[in-house]
Amino acid sequence: MNRETLETIVDDLRAGRTPKMTTEDFPCFSAEALAGNEHVDPSYLQVVVESLTAADIPTFERALRAMDEGDLAWVGFKVVYDAAEAQRNTDNEVTKKYGDIGSADGEPLVFFCNDAKEIVASRVYSDRDKFQMKDVTRGPSMHNEQFEGLTWLSVPLFDAVRVWLLGASDAASEVSALAAHVGFKVTVVDYDPAYLNEKRFPDAHRILLEGGCFDGLFDLACDPADYVCVLTRGHMFDPEGCVWGTRHCAHYVGMMGCKGKNDTVHDLVLAKGGSEADWERIKRPIGLKFGAKTPAELAIAIVAELVDVRYRQRYSDEARAKHESSLGRE
Repeated sequence: MNRETLETIVDDLRAGRTPKMTTEDFPCFSAEALAGNEHVDPSYLQVVVESLTAADIPTFERALRAMDEGDLAWVGFKVVYDAAEAQRNTDNEVTKKYGDIGSADGEPLVFFCNDAKEIVASRVYSDRDKFQMKDVTRGPSMHNEQFEGLTWLSVPLFDAVRVWLLGASDAASEVSALAAHVGFKVTVVDYDPAYLNEKRFPDAHRILLEGGCFDGLFDLACDPADYVCVLTRGHMFDPEGCVWGTRHCAHYVGMMGCKGKNDTVHDLVLAKGGSEADWERIKRPIGLKFGAKTPAELAIAIVAELVDVRYRQRYSDEARAKHESSLGRE
């Protein structure tokens, strides 16, 4: 989310002007995001824009403060495609705990919600609305299609985690697609355009190294918040990848490979300037353990681990403890 976009919206509302909001700034309304949804199309964003008043200023101001504080937070949207149905009680024995009424009204609404389940909105919302607004913190909402007549969309106020895939292997191609699908920014690095191309990595930023090797990797830099997956073809340049990831203090570094290969890489990592402490912080083998063998199965194992690392990194101790309890793994 661009901070200036929110500031401009606040300025426009204060001046009595209709703000300009685009699908570029609010991609949850893009054609790509709404593909296959026959209830809503990108034009609904303009419906939201035209519904805004000065009463919505506190919502956007709270979003700005969340960005300044590095809060795990979202701007969310109540999207109504059938007002009467949205307000009609359609609860059954399973969902009745969320109240005896449906949505509070049949109008669109912009709201703020964060991981602490703090909600800021310009109008009163029903218990069922509150349930779905809080679910925006699952990024985006978990139950956005649960009730008829309306849906819920959101945009995060924080940056997506960048995942570096070092090597354009078959496993990396599968990881790239799945990681992008669950909200990571993906960058793939390799030296061979026969493997590193748009067809194999359509959703990733691609960096082609020169010289037929990974020496050029050390001209690049990653952020300490980034994740690094060492997946070089044939494991030929795994040592360089491990040294690079640990040298930049990446939040997560993982390497694929069996124990015998890891022992060899260990010696090469130390020879290239890595330390025993660097080696110990590398997750090896990369990914959760559940019998994955094929590139696609390995991608599931790897991305599942990345999701778990992201979850542990982002959420507070209190939030994690509550979630761990609900999962039965206290």
